[in-house]
Amino acid sequence: MIRSTGNYSDNVRKLKKVLEECDALVIGAGAGLSTSAGFIYTGERFERYFSDFIEKYHFEDMYSGGFFSFESREEFWAYWSRYIYINRYMDPPENTYKKLHDLVKDKDHFVITTNVDHCFQKAGFDRKRLFYTQGDYGLFQCSKPCHEKTYDNKETITEMVKAQGFVIGEKEEMIVPETSLKMEVPNTLIPVCPVCGEEMTMNLRSDDRFVEDEGWHEAAKRYSRFLESHRNMKILYLELGVGFNTPGIIKYPFWNMTAENQNSVYACVNYKEAFTIEGIEDRSICINGDISEILNEL
Repeated sequence: MIRSTGNYSDNVRKLKKVLEECDALVIGAGAGLSTSAGFIYTGERFERYFSDFIEKYHFEDMYSGGFFSFESREEFWAYWSRYIYINRYMDPPENTYKKLHDLVKDKDHFVITTNVDHCFQKAGFDRKRLFYTQGDYGLFQCSKPCHEKTYDNKETITEMVKAQGFVIGEKEEMIVPETSLKMEVPNTLIPVCPVCGEEMTMNLRSDDRFVEDEGWHEAAKRYSRFLESHRNMKILYLELGVGFNTPGIIKYPFWNMTAENQNSVYACVNYKEAFTIEGIEDRSICINGDISEILNEL
């Protein structure tokens, strides 16, 4: 792999020029984009909403708590309902996604993302130009699963966080009360599959039980059609905040498609992880830095 080369300001100018001149662009977004938007799983944000869990279990971040074996299902859902609400139903602290939308809304574009926080649609992106490959915090599925269908969970998740003592504000923010919180939800709120009666789970790709519902397959088809119809055009593959956890979804395909199309450009914007590969380095723009700040410059 080849690290970012060239002057930062020059690379930003190059990317701006390519954005203006390309026929279309494919945006590949990873966790770094949401981190830049303020969806941070550590520090003050974590402590504000999970102080009781931190005190009891000594969690160091929100993510690690998601894999913990809790004492009861009521406690499990108390943790996860908070996790889902603040990362799915609350808006991110920064307007990074809105800036991205404003930048590309007049261009022919499509988005593929491993993020599951729904930030693209909340920022105004057309859902028919989005492919969420790894699921959605806002959906439940059967834990078995006994059938290939997902279910909206906003009402249930909201009731769960209210049952713990949180107050939901006018802008859907989750307000921490002055009194102590409950670390469990009523058993009656634990979601069960309407078909087989097993407990529901989040529609997140973590094993072979992930449900790819009708909406998922339709989005996959739209993405494939977009790639095929733009195969030989002047296309920009814009990778934002994608790491190496699942490189086969965005990073490797972007490299391969850039190699196959001599009219294309690959751009990688990431904090300390901006790389390209030999063979396409002359058509690559790698920028190390905060995505939100770079979008400001663009």
